[in-house]
Amino acid sequence: MSSGASASALQRLVEQLKLEAVSQAAAELQQYCMQNACKDALLVGVPAGSNPFREPRSCALL
Repeated sequence: MSSGASASALQRLVEQLKLEAVSQAAAELQQYCMQNACKDALLVGVPAGSNPFREPRSCALL
């Protein structure tokens, strides 16, 4: 009977450690995003001169 209780206690411990690991990973991911938000093109936009998706200018001389 004690081995069943011990296994149950270990199972609860493993679940608690998983939750703590996920919480730590989420906190680190949030911190990384906040630190690099100023470099994110989706948040600050792309400068017009270096935008590879802008429409190409055509030549007026033909």
